[in-house]
Amino acid sequence: MDATTTVIAERVDYAARADMSRRNLWSGILFGIGVVAFIDETVFHQILHWHHFYDLSTPDVGLVSDGFFHALSWFATIGGLFLLADLRRRRAFWQRRWWGGVLLGAGTFQLYDGTIHHKVLGIHEIRYVPDLLPYDLTWNLLALALVAAGIALTILTRRSSIPAR
Repeated sequence: MDATTTVIAERVDYAARADMSRRNLWSGILFGIGVVAFIDETVFHQILHWHHFYDLSTPDVGLVSDGFFHALSWFATIGGLFLLADLRRRRAFWQRRWWGGVLLGAGTFQLYDGTIHHKVLGIHEIRYVPDLLPYDLTWNLLALALVAAGIALTILTRRSSIPAR
């Protein structure tokens, strides 16, 4: 491959990145949602037995709700990976933007879970203990840190930051 071909290939790559900037972000967001939901379900629901997705009924209903939650987390993960495969096929994968999406998706899901599911709807708590404050603070501050890092990477990889070659 000579120098001219290399420059043309780079232009195509940058043009594809610019065209697929949103798809890179959404692929990462879906993957981030799926992965953090999978970790939540695996660690807190199955391994530690701290709660079920829906704790306002019988343990059997809680177990079934965990199954649906687990399935939905995998649909998000697989959807994000299908988008990723398409981006790679088109030579439009933008790793930093994708990771920004992953962090944004993971943090947003965790913040939604910690505020809406835990506090507004009350369908479950992180853990059923007398003093929930340390758990809630840890859960939601970690979520905010993930969202902040995701926003930072997303801003750093704006479409306008792609060099015109």
